[in-house]
Amino acid sequence: MATAVAPGQGSVAIVRISGPQAEAIGQRLFEAPGRQVWDSHRVLYGHVLEPASGERVDEALLLLMRAPRSFTRETVVELHCHGGLITVQRVLELVLAAGARRAQPGEFSLRAFLNGRLDLTRAEAIGELVAARSRRAARLAMEGLDGGLQRRLGSLRERLLDQLAELEARVDFEEDLPPLDSAAVRAELAAVRAELEQLVAEARQGELLRQGLRVAIVGRPNVGKSSLLNLLSQRERAIVTDLPGTTRDLLESELVLEGVPLTLLDTAGIRPTTDRVEALGIERARQALAAADAVLLLFDLTAGWTPEDQALRELVPAGAVLLVVGNKADAAGLPVGLVPAGGDGAAGLPAAVQFSALTGEGREALVAELLRRCGAGPLEGLQVALNARQRDLAAAAAASLEAALAAGVQQLPWDFWTIDLRSAVRTLGEITGEEVSEATLDRVFSRFCIGK
Repeated sequence: MATAVAPGQGSVAIVRISGPQAEAIGQRLFEAPGRQVWDSHRVLYGHVLEPASGERVDEALLLLMRAPRSFTRETVVELHCHGGLITVQRVLELVLAAGARRAQPGEFSLRAFLNGRLDLTRAEAIGELVAARSRRAARLAMEGLDGGLQRRLGSLRERLLDQLAELEARVDFEEDLPPLDSAAVRAELAAVRAELEQLVAEARQGELLRQGLRVAIVGRPNVGKSSLLNLLSQRERAIVTDLPGTTRDLLESELVLEGVPLTLLDTAGIRPTTDRVEALGIERARQALAAADAVLLLFDLTAGWTPEDQALRELVPAGAVLLVVGNKADAAGLPVGLVPAGGDGAAGLPAAVQFSALTGEGREALVAELLRRCGAGPLEGLQVALNARQRDLAAAAAASLEAALAAGVQQLPWDFWTIDLRSAVRTLGEITGEEVSEATLDRVFSRFCIGK
């Protein structure tokens, strides 16, 4: 199945078959009336039949793509059926009975890679495009699918191969060749290492675009947590009243801010209580704190920073990003926006941002500061971004180049340089798939959805 299947949720479903027997299976199961030409890259209209009885199972379209002009570079047949559940399952059962087997997760993309249609970065970009949760994440995946990442990494690898060839030539034939400028070699290795380190640094932004952030909004009762949630999500998701203890459960809101997917967790106000229901909400608030990537600690500027606010601050886990935000700046007569260190915010208060959930003033400054502290920063110039696997390998390649540069500083013989330089070249090849193990392929493609 190449499409999601749910009762009443999709008008069309696609059963995709790839391999040398795909066309034969299609001809066995599909009847195209009239004089339709059974040819590559043509769409046929007809019916899926049960071969034994001749029963019509579904009215459908068949698309044939003969090798090598297909996604997998194998012969591919797609049966475009009516959506739903029962009919789709019957068609799939007929295909399996005709000799096919169920595809493993990502197996179509794996075959495309093994047959030379895709490099590994493009294959991974397909999975990222399918899983994209924001337009910027989709654009980033599309850039990878177009080969942007492969070209950049391939260029760096070629530059290293050029230097490796020069060094290895000196190891074997130094007496017959002109002297090698070691300073120029070091400069080129340092330049490639700097580009790799930049890619590693930018990977954090790409990770945020792909995976998003879980942000817990915490604070004393009635400081405006639900109002902030509604302001950011632009809808009345949470109940807003002047009564403390209104939020008694954990409310989640999915949204995208500046291209970054966020899951906002509106928590119950943490305070001593004898209400059992409210106590359960407070316990969930504590759990949300422990699981959050970032914490927005909200306090009331009109009431000032209280011992209860300080106690909440001490509950924030050490590894979480913390942004202290002062609400009700309008009522307190204070300016809105980012508060510079030693600036003209409310004297003696620890707010990094002051805003008004009632009027919405200061919202942009709050969002920008939250994303900056989480490592998103300005995303407009981000063209390509490594995923976690690629980032770890790029960091390892940069470390190998650092070791090669150290050999140069110590004026060691050329063959000492080549050991680490060869390691860097091999590691970059593992990113693009030019040098890759079966275990790596299993790990990459097992994360794909079925049918892709």
